[in-house]
Amino acid sequence: MRGIRGAITVEQNEKEAIWQAARAMMQELIARNELAPEDIGAVIFSMTEDLTAAFPTAGVRQLLGFDLVPLFDARQCAIEGSLGKCIRVLVLADTEKKQREIRHIYMGRAVALRPDIR
Repeated sequence: MRGIRGAITVEQNEKEAIWQAARAMMQELIARNELAPEDIGAVIFSMTEDLTAAFPTAGVRQLLGFDLVPLFDARQCAIEGSLGKCIRVLVLADTEKKQREIRHIYMGRAVALRPDIR
């Protein structure tokens, strides 16, 4: 089992924007790490306090194969000066990939969180 991280930002605190961002991030994470939903043990999402319009899990649940994947939402710590309107994810997945082969996904303004990952 490996942990795979990701983050993405949205421009508006709107349900469709949050759902679309969460789905895009998960689809990219799955593709870049060659995963299928049945490889995933659990997915933990967190959002900054300025995102209140929807749960990311509700959007991801719409993806094919995610009806049985355990999904969980949480609130991020409110840290002064931190990146706003940000959704983060931790995916726990079964994979044969080594730790250094895992591709963490940072999209939108969230690329600033991990400039060492491109």
